[in-house]
Amino acid sequence: MSELGGVEQALDHRRGHINDALLAAVPVEKPERLHGAARHLLKAGGKRLRPALLLMSAESLAAVDPDSPVDYHRFPAADGGSADVLAAATSVELVQTFTLVHDDLIDDDDVRRGVPAVHRRYDDSTAILAGDVLHARAFELLLGTGASPERSMRALARLARTCAEICEGQTADIRLEERSQVTVEEYIDMIDRKTGVLFATSASLPAILLGHEDAVDPLASYGREIGRAFQIHDDLLDLTTPTETLGKQRGSDLVEGKRTLVNVHARQQGVDVDELLAEETAASVTDARIDDAVAVLEEAGSLEFARERAREFVERGKDHLDALPQNQSRRLLTDTADYLVERDY
Repeated sequence: MSELGGVEQALDHRRGHINDALLAAVPVEKPERLHGAARHLLKAGGKRLRPALLLMSAESLAAVDPDSPVDYHRFPAADGGSADVLAAATSVELVQTFTLVHDDLIDDDDVRRGVPAVHRRYDDSTAILAGDVLHARAFELLLGTGASPERSMRALARLARTCAEICEGQTADIRLEERSQVTVEEYIDMIDRKTGVLFATSASLPAILLGHEDAVDPLASYGREIGRAFQIHDDLLDLTTPTETLGKQRGSDLVEGKRTLVNVHARQQGVDVDELLAEETAASVTDARIDDAVAVLEEAGSLEFARERAREFVERGKDHLDALPQNQSRRLLTDTADYLVERDY
């Protein structure tokens, strides 16, 4: 099996645990409409990269054989105790999902993960409240991992700060859309807060909860770097992957005027990005129009520029893993970093 095939198999295995835990974390309760809205995207599935990364990071710290059964609910800590790392993994995915619910509302998007966005399936007010439920439940779960009070408080503080940074990143994203010229550095700073920070927290939370102090900063740095790479690659996939595979309209970022590394670079090369899909909407744009726009961006060297920067971030992220014990789980983290910029969906 190829290294990327091995990563996909590892993700599939952990995704099963995570999906079960997510639905258990947000049960159907009264009022049913609110909790149904909160479960809407959870039931739609997803890659679950962040929670899977958390579980893999925990395994690397304990030198767990990735192919052996693991009790994630009582995962061994450095001092002989244990913590429920599956609860922590579920927590970060609930945070990720709450941001998607609110982002879709802010952007007025129609589809997420192949299903109607929460505000489309329900209504705007219910979507806001459903996101808030997911956010609150995330902290409740993280408080119940069984880690020591000191470690639990540090983990909670890390996740709280992460949520604030995500909001800062989203605000920066909105502000950048209002400007015709954006620098590469400004774009990287935006995705660092909007995307990279949750990857950093996902990778480092196990080290906090399990008492591996020396690994907290290296894992956070690893996660932040590969999170940046993940976002850049996601921007590329928006242009190159069919709508049915993406689970949303291909080219929607370009139609909506979102700032991505591709179009930031293209503008610097003199491309009038706003005219590429002028007067199109996500509902009306055709594959032929998107193909023409992508050809212009390719000619400007903008797609290759983005690919190279994503690969640079991955290599920098992998370098931080040198601080971890050499074992099979650490190699899986290395392969996962490569997977994030080589996946096709």
